[in-house]
Amino acid sequence: MVDSEIDITVFYYNPNIYPQDEYERRKKENKIFASKLKIPFIDSDYDQNIWIDQVKGMETEPERGKRCTKCFDIRMQKTAEFANKNGFNIFATSLGISRWKDLSQVNNSGINAAKAYTGLTFWDFNWRKEGGSILMYQTSEREGFYRQKYCGCLFSLESRKIIN
Repeated sequence: MVDSEIDITVFYYNPNIYPQDEYERRKKENKIFASKLKIPFIDSDYDQNIWIDQVKGMETEPERGKRCTKCFDIRMQKTAEFANKNGFNIFATSLGISRWKDLSQVNNSGINAAKAYTGLTFWDFNWRKEGGSILMYQTSEREGFYRQKYCGCLFSLESRKIIN
């Protein structure tokens, strides 16, 4: 996508990531890579309390369950709001490339978030096809990216600790 004529901006909004040092680690890698590719990087607020309040009652939901849908909705709505306020007519997410995420769940959240704004579209491209997942892993290896073992949220981390 960087080699295309698409004008890319990274909007980093991940209030779900816990603990904060995990959030900072992931953000730092994203900022460094965006800078390397000369892509603007917008750092949105990290307010985990808002996220915790919004997923209250869903703490025991499994991965790909209602909590994940709500998490995607929160993040997509904030991204759509930013896109609309800043003159973007399309937005996408990297969430869908992960084999651990339900692609239809991710895409539905994006499509629904875009509906709130006239002229805004969510690009629901399947990043897993046409070698996208392979390219992601190759890029990760080449760049020496940190590869976490949980989605990032407190509840996912706790469930991983129970399983391990």
